[in-house]
Amino acid sequence: MERVIVSKVEDLVRPILEDEGIELVDVEFIPKGKRWILRVYIDKEGGVNLGDCEKVSRELGTLLDVEDLIDHPYILEVSSPGLTRQLKSVEDFRRYRGRLCRIVTKKSINGRNNFLGEIVNVKEKEIEVKEKGGQVIVPFDFIKKANLEFEI
Repeated sequence: MERVIVSKVEDLVRPILEDEGIELVDVEFIPKGKRWILRVYIDKEGGVNLGDCEKVSRELGTLLDVEDLIDHPYILEVSSPGLTRQLKSVEDFRRYRGRLCRIVTKKSINGRNNFLGEIVNVKEKEIEVKEKGGQVIVPFDFIKKANLEFEI
C-alpha cells in the first residue's frame, strides 16, 4: 500500500517540480504513531530554499486533497535532502563524484561493511571510493545505505 501511494505522489509532484526546475530526490510514506508522514525531498542546482519547499508543499497538498489518495491522517513534509543526502542511484554517485561519502554494505568487502572516502569513479555496476588506506571497489548491488558526508 505504501509503495502505491509513494508512486502516485511521485507522479503528482513531478510536473510541479519540472515547472520550477527542481529535482525529485525521494518520497517516503512512513507511520509515526497514529499518523503517517508523507515526506518529499527536493533539490536544485544551488539548493532549495524555504520558498521552494512552501510552494511545492502548497501545490502538492492541494493536488493530494483533490485526488484523495490517502484515506487516513498524515502530515506532508517537503524539504531538502540536506548536506548528508542519501545516495540511491548510480546517477547520484556520478553527480557527486569527488565528494566524500559513507557507504554501508549488505555483504562484506575485504572483511568490512563500512567505507568512508571520496567517490572517484562510477561505473554502471560499481562505485570506486578512495579511502585513507587506498581505494575500494563497491559493487552497486552490495550497497545497503550510502550518504554524502559533511566536509569541513
